[in-house]
Amino acid sequence: MKFSHHDPLEWIEAELATLARRGLRRQLRTHAGPQQVRLQMGGRELLNFGSNDYLGLAADPRLIAAAARAADEEGWGAGASPLVTGHSAAHRRLEERLADFEGTPAALVFSSGYAANISTICALVGRGDAVYADQKNHASMIDGCRLSRAEIHVYPHRDPDGLQTLLRQSAGFRRRLIVTESVFSMDGDLAPLGELAELAEHYDCMLLVDEAHATGVFGSLGRGLAEQLGVESRVPIRIGTLSKALGCAGGFVCGSQSLIAWLVNRARGYVFSTAPPPAASAAACAALDIVCDEPWRRVKLLEQAAMLRGRLREQGWNVASNASQVIPLVVGEAGRAMRLADRLCTAGLLVPAIRPPSVPEGESLLRISLSYAHTPEMIGQLVVALGAVREALEYE
Repeated sequence: MKFSHHDPLEWIEAELATLARRGLRRQLRTHAGPQQVRLQMGGRELLNFGSNDYLGLAADPRLIAAAARAADEEGWGAGASPLVTGHSAAHRRLEERLADFEGTPAALVFSSGYAANISTICALVGRGDAVYADQKNHASMIDGCRLSRAEIHVYPHRDPDGLQTLLRQSAGFRRRLIVTESVFSMDGDLAPLGELAELAEHYDCMLLVDEAHATGVFGSLGRGLAEQLGVESRVPIRIGTLSKALGCAGGFVCGSQSLIAWLVNRARGYVFSTAPPPAASAAACAALDIVCDEPWRRVKLLEQAAMLRGRLREQGWNVASNASQVIPLVVGEAGRAMRLADRLCTAGLLVPAIRPPSVPEGESLLRISLSYAHTPEMIGQLVVALGAVREALEYE
């Protein structure tokens, strides 16, 4: 028998070239040293406005010390999935700490926020059910909806009236689930959680809210937007991440004892994944202590975000009046976003260009992520550089 020497993967190079022509090809970049607001990358020091380390905890020595102590006591690898031998005392402590922090009966830790979203959605709905998703939900929520095999209804972004129309028009399902982010990751805008909770109650739906970009930042206690808006008791499924404001790794779900028991049995990303390192759980407990003990971090962060939005409006940028620490500057075409990001990099600033599929076609943007650790001088340097970039943009 004569075998062909054809490479079955040769199509990849052509597809990568197409992505490059459209300004959509991604490249990995390596930084040296810790994740912080001054980042060593490519042999240069850049002011980092691309990280989700909102409270400046990723390199905090208290987290590092907690992780080191736990690694010394419990080792590093978890060794197995939680239901086999992987659920350690450190995991248990973190879950109890999260439930206490969130004011819920129980909590469950996942290896990532992505896994928490996909696994939870798929555990709650399936064939014969319906899920109602905000148009601009994170990819993990989109993927969870698709993998669940429930019937998907997408409502216009932050539009309770549009959601109500879909709820009225669709009936006869076994279960119905509404899913939304609280602070949207790319636009930085806020979901109308009060209205969504009302619709969920009126139409007998479950409501799942992903607080990934709100945990540690919003609310008097730092629990998120549901706390700030006073609707926590009306959101039965709250998802968060340990990897953003908490500066750690992993995701979590908070809710009733029965919800968590169901996920332990039916959340495939939990059941069939090796548990996170115990030391990561210890670091997360230390981060939660800081969130509770140092509320000025989130206060300063949001004050700086409001100030920066005002200065950017003065420059002529179309900046929404959202109150979050995520500030998008929409520039349109992907290639243009990349050129502007490159100019900012040349000026010593890391401001990532966000392109499809992270955002819709024609809505590529520069995404500014503020941190508590940014000083007024750093923000001033950003404003000056963005002013120069805006002038260049007008001549393109």
